Amino acid sequence: MEHSHIRNFVIISHIDHGKSTLADRFLEVTKTVPSAKMRPQFLDMMDLEREKGITIKMQPVRMEYKEYILNLIDTPGHVDFSYEVSRSLAAVEGAILLVDATKGVQAQTLANLDLARQQGIVIIPAINKIDSLQARIEEVKKEMSDLLNIRSEEIFEISAKLGTNVEQLLQAVIEKVPAPKGELDKPLRALIFDSQYDFYKGVIAYVRVIDGKIKSAEKIYLLNAKKEGEAKEIGYFLPQKSGQPELKAGEIGYIATNVKEAEKVRVGETIIKIQNANLKNQNIEPLMGYKEPQAMVFASFYPENPAQFDLLKDSLAKLKLNDASLTYEPETKESLGRGFRCGFLGSLHAEIISERLHREFGLNLVISTPSVVYEVRKKDGTKFFVYSASDWPDPSQITEMGEPWVKLEVLTPVNYLGSVLALLEKTDGKQIETRYFGRDLVFLIYETPLREIISGFYDNLKGVSQGYASMNYYLLGYRPAELVKLEILLLGRKEEVFSKIVPEKKAEAEGRKMVKKLKETLPSQLFSLPLQAAVGGKIIARETLRARGKDVVAPLYGGDYTRKRKLLEKQKKGKKELKSKGEVNIPQKVFLEMFRS
Repeated sequence: MEHSHIRNFVIISHIDHGKSTLADRFLEVTKTVPSAKMRPQFLDMMDLEREKGITIKMQPVRMEYKEYILNLIDTPGHVDFSYEVSRSLAAVEGAILLVDATKGVQAQTLANLDLARQQGIVIIPAINKIDSLQARIEEVKKEMSDLLNIRSEEIFEISAKLGTNVEQLLQAVIEKVPAPKGELDKPLRALIFDSQYDFYKGVIAYVRVIDGKIKSAEKIYLLNAKKEGEAKEIGYFLPQKSGQPELKAGEIGYIATNVKEAEKVRVGETIIKIQNANLKNQNIEPLMGYKEPQAMVFASFYPENPAQFDLLKDSLAKLKLNDASLTYEPETKESLGRGFRCGFLGSLHAEIISERLHREFGLNLVISTPSVVYEVRKKDGTKFFVYSASDWPDPSQITEMGEPWVKLEVLTPVNYLGSVLALLEKTDGKQIETRYFGRDLVFLIYETPLREIISGFYDNLKGVSQGYASMNYYLLGYRPAELVKLEILLLGRKEEVFSKIVPEKKAEAEGRKMVKKLKETLPSQLFSLPLQAAVGGKIIARETLRARGKDVVAPLYGGDYTRKRKLLEKQKKGKKELKSKGEVNIPQKVFLEMFRS
């Protein structure tokens, strides 16, 4: 196939606007997947994606249509996975910008459009779900034409569900997206945009070949990591991996590198061929990689079984290959043993990683409450960052405290403006700007502490707007704050995993909220369980989880009441003894529920 007959593109949009359904129709139109094997959201490979109804991982697929090769990368839409989108955009020349006709332009639509414009790629606008009774086709076309500064006639009207105008959209990709640049005669340069681990083949790198070509069994070299490897297998995504004799400039595919050290193969790495013993003589410039994502939310992961520490370490390394935005480093706590402090782009990202560790690697975890990074200055002048509540220093030694703030962008229909503003007013932020898109959309810009939006805010925003409002955020920097450490006690003993840093003025309300949530999520024990919240040793909130009861007098039939009383007293004494010796078992689902609180 000629170089000029290749088209590389992505589908980008806000979450739940129909990207995966449109990808399904493309697979059908191009006959890439036989109809007998077709299933909804075909490119969502993980069970977790299907259960939650969202795309978590980008997924490439190669299609052939009318003598053209079409390389599509299906991307996530949630704000927590925007780094996946940025990586896929660097590997293509065009993007379909998809907007739901029932919801219109939303916050992540704007954010993804901005990412695409930064890459300088061709944008093809399309409105989806025109078959819906709630579709506002003309209004949404007006929103998009104003946003992109184009005529409304240039916007495609499609139904990914029914296949309406999908083939015309695919034809537009062929006509409008330019063929990839790059020269076949130059030395090989391939950009890694994703990867996964294979026990037998080593790290499998997902690559966009920029220049040159590579054949199976050729020796390769990772330019930045300075690591040699071998192309044990190369091929395309059809969408399953399909081995091929070679990959050429402009194509998207994979290379099984035979490199077993997962940390050596990084996203943004450049792969070249070892053409002679002296690599310096080749004079090959590395490709521009990716900006390292900045973790915004931190949580500590500890294996429930301490013997599984090495399994957790290996599992995180393998997930890191598949998710470059995950960061982790080892830490040790007296009460929990050895574990890892992990950094995420948001609370949903943290929840997904913990679920994957459990499902894919069989790990049961103890997970600390998600937290942001705080900046602290002590009396001796030293300044350091606090990643978890367990690292919080003695308050008497602190002179200054700072917390991260973000620029929060919320896009909402006018109908829900009042309830959205009421939700925003509950944060400790301030309104910066209000802009209107047409008659029906309001764009609100707030500056607010990051802690206000990492847990539950997104769900609350969807709740008050019946799913129509959307959000995006960017880190601004650190600002002064008055903070305290909130501790949770079970049976009078501190449970460090539930400790968190909170504003001093909100400590009591937050404490009451946490012990109430624990009472709802913790399974009952054989003894009554006091749940307490404390600041600086002072109890500020309490709930009691009632003991799991057994009717010990049920077998008795009639007789003197003293017999019943004797049995009840014996039960009471047993429960008191259990309580003094008792250990509280906390299932993993409780940690996940506290994530969302």
